[in-house]
Amino acid sequence: MNKKCFVIADVAQAHDGSLGFAHAFIDAVAETGADCVKFQTHIAAEESTPGEPWRVKFSPQDDTRFEYWQRMEFTEPQWIGLKEHAEDKGLEFMSSPFSFKAFDFLKSIGVKKWKIASGETTNTPLLDKIIETGDEVIISSGMSKVSEIDSVIKRIRKHHENYSLMQCTSMYPCPPEFVGINVLDFYQKRYNCKVGLSDHSGTIFPGIAAASMGAELLEVHITLSKRMYGPDVSSSLETNELKLLVDGVRFFEKALSNPVDKDQMADKLQDLRNIFQKSIVARVDISEGESLCEKNITLKKPGTGIPAAKYHELLGKTASRIIKKDELIVPEDFR
Repeated sequence: MNKKCFVIADVAQAHDGSLGFAHAFIDAVAETGADCVKFQTHIAAEESTPGEPWRVKFSPQDDTRFEYWQRMEFTEPQWIGLKEHAEDKGLEFMSSPFSFKAFDFLKSIGVKKWKIASGETTNTPLLDKIIETGDEVIISSGMSKVSEIDSVIKRIRKHHENYSLMQCTSMYPCPPEFVGINVLDFYQKRYNCKVGLSDHSGTIFPGIAAASMGAELLEVHITLSKRMYGPDVSSSLETNELKLLVDGVRFFEKALSNPVDKDQMADKLQDLRNIFQKSIVARVDISEGESLCEKNITLKKPGTGIPAAKYHELLGKTASRIIKKDELIVPEDFR
């Protein structure tokens, strides 16, 4: 039986520094059926220099990217409130740490599952701290070469086997030709671990495709509206789209967990077979002793009589009684 796909709704920076928006995202995600709401815990002074360049210079509000990260910060009590809110809504709370201090804080409040962001896979000091917890480690491979992934997996395996690997391409939005659905199978065979997709396409299609292949994890960025402001909106799903994606994932889970035996299914559908399939019937009134031929027999529904597949076997047989037009022919009617 296929395991349930763990669906992560990644708020990331979509809250734009608003605590109220962050809580609103939790409520919205809870209505979609997703399993987890994920944030990013940024502490500007711990992870960036003032000269960090912009990925996309989108913000007239912040002169530098460092100032942007400062505006994205929440206090420790605010993070605790977000975690409690998520859990009250039946969601697992996750947040990716981008510094030692962020990791230490998240660990202190009981985070038990760690998403390694694509830009942090070569940050071995932080990675080692996370690995040493023994908690599940989810690795995003958005910028990584295979040799780098090999190194990360080897590093984790020295301590435990509680990890999973997500195909990801760090483009915002990611065009279909770079999504890399094929990599899921490659990862599963190479590393023999849980695999999934972290998708930046801004559509539900890659996630549905991954679910159809048995992916055990799926992560997408979310927004409350495509009209919202921020660097990730174009690569995000609105929450109504997330609901559609989750429904599709659950559909494929059920389908993959219930392989169909065609013979058993045909037996199960016997009532429908009787309705839709055809039987051999009298085309016109047939006299006793008359030879059955194409002029006096034909094929019509329902399929409860002699099946249409035996039509040619009846040609040339002799009627043993009077058969009325549209009457289903039975074996006793001919010799």
